[in-house]
Amino acid sequence: MAKSTTILLVEDDTRLATLTADFLTRQMFDVTIEGNGIAAIAYIEKHQPDLVLLDIMLPGASGMDVCKAVRPFYSGPIIMLTAMGESLDQVLGLELGADDYIIKPIEPRVLLARVRAQLRRVNQPAQPKDDRQNSTLTFGQLSINPDSRTVTLYDQQIPMTTAEFDVLWLLASEPGKVLTRDMLLLALKGIDFDGLDRTIDIHISRLRRKLDDDVDSPQKIKTVRGKGYLLNRDGWN
Repeated sequence: MAKSTTILLVEDDTRLATLTADFLTRQMFDVTIEGNGIAAIAYIEKHQPDLVLLDIMLPGASGMDVCKAVRPFYSGPIIMLTAMGESLDQVLGLELGADDYIIKPIEPRVLLARVRAQLRRVNQPAQPKDDRQNSTLTFGQLSINPDSRTVTLYDQQIPMTTAEFDVLWLLASEPGKVLTRDMLLLALKGIDFDGLDRTIDIHISRLRRKLDDDVDSPQKIKTVRGKGYLLNRDGWN
């Protein structure tokens, strides 16, 4: 029997948590509910769920604190649950390592689509257009392995969230080519860029910090103003 996909739902609103868990369970997910942030950190470290749905306002430790605390030992997808209009929370959540966010009130079809998109990317990483299967991409000191989903720079493995790895992989698959925010967002979330979603920009910013790129004058992942981003194949020596 195939192992069920495990989801940890961290939500202290008992009614909302129960409704959300019931919906996801009907979609054949194995859902655990946790209503306390500190307890959620311990659960994630011990059980390593396939995906975490994380509310921001929690007793014990906020969703932001949970996200920051677990990223050193948890690389799976984290989707933040945020209140409508709380754009600062959405940005901060992404800065701390969340992969995506869903605005409350939660629409079941949107929730299911976002959950499936995150899980699909973990299990089936994008391949370059020449269809090389599980081919490690190497640029100077940078090495990206899509099979193990690991990134190595200067012989050191760099921790990556699901979204960060996928953004880097997409750029590395077509080095020197500008990929627009619309292209990247469509690949990550399955939605078009509306001019307001800052998800891609924040993932790029985190990648630059992790990959020792100059934030003020990046040479490894370059910004092409008004167009998008490109990976510089010559910037990794």
